[in-house]
Amino acid sequence: MSTKDFIEKDYYKVLGVPKDATEAEIKKAYRKLAREFHPDANKGNARAEERFKEISEANDVLGDPKKRKEYDEARALFGNGGFRPGPGAGGGSFNFDLGDLFGGNAQSGGGFGGGGGLGDVFGGLFNRGGTGTTRTQPRRGQDVDTEVTLSFTEAIEGATVPLRMSSQAPCKACSGTGDKNGTPRVCPTCVGTGQVARGSGGGFSLTDPCPDCKGRGLIAEHPCLECKGSGRAKSSRTMQVRIPAGVTDGQRIRLRGKGAPGERGGPAGDLYVVVHVGEHPVFGRKGDNLTVTVPVTFAEAALGGEVRVPTLGGPAVTLKLPPGTPNGRTMRARGKGAVRSDGTRGDLLVTVEVSVPKDLSGKARDALEAYREATAGEDPRAELFEAAKGA
Repeated sequence: MSTKDFIEKDYYKVLGVPKDATEAEIKKAYRKLAREFHPDANKGNARAEERFKEISEANDVLGDPKKRKEYDEARALFGNGGFRPGPGAGGGSFNFDLGDLFGGNAQSGGGFGGGGGLGDVFGGLFNRGGTGTTRTQPRRGQDVDTEVTLSFTEAIEGATVPLRMSSQAPCKACSGTGDKNGTPRVCPTCVGTGQVARGSGGGFSLTDPCPDCKGRGLIAEHPCLECKGSGRAKSSRTMQVRIPAGVTDGQRIRLRGKGAPGERGGPAGDLYVVVHVGEHPVFGRKGDNLTVTVPVTFAEAALGGEVRVPTLGGPAVTLKLPPGTPNGRTMRARGKGAVRSDGTRGDLLVTVEVSVPKDLSGKARDALEAYREATAGEDPRAELFEAAKGA
């Protein structure tokens, strides 16, 4: 898109919206027209493809508040629809090349070229213009990745831990300018934006980091010896970070604004913390629930009774075993598990394990012998064999 096209084209007319249209109205009009004239819906239709490019170009200007403001000001300056020079001496008219006005072709004795003329007005839109008035853009700080190891209890209850991090920060030697004299110049390739346009066809364009300034928008004439002209240097710091309750092993937590500092007033990056959780000698975890295996005697399992069960960081709870509780049965102690994101807790899943004694006293052995004689007619494996025969 040339400067002349920018001034003469009526993008409001292209989208069919009034000049006081809101951003929502412009977006709605663009989407409707883009669907109607999209090349995929009009294969082989050259006119539709050209119309789609016009629509995309109009939306690129009017859909950006900054570009739209520049466009409105330019058209107001040049009489809404093209430059109309007044009559010259003797009732004639005069003509001149708009490229001289905006492109810096005027001679050194005067005119608008080279000295930051009207090209500066449109520099932000066309990625060109005088270098004297171009402002470099703020740059967001880098994201930082780190790891932390928590105990099982800390992961369940949450913890505040110190983290020592190394990240890129403004170089102290050159105050982040990259130039040892503190006076870098604006990159002529990207004109301080840190980005260059790359056409992708179909009326669209993409942007890439500028290859000459590496996205900074500035080039150091006299590179700083500490940062080699990058304006950034490694910085180490220790900060206290709160790890929320209920995190799991391998979980990646995002802490906004806790990463590397930005440049030229840009926001800081984010901090990503990968959490490693140690094992517990008693408790395990299953989602939001904690798990524990509790040994019980044969008599407790057969006759029933009450069993005390430990909890993580709290008092023990008492569970009732119904008579005839089988080995491996799982019971639930509600609200004694891990903390959920909404502040509630999961449950404690208690698995019963019948404990078989290794050494028996004479009295206990006599009692078990009597029990075996009393139940001699029962075969707990009878159904197993019947099922095997029928299979």
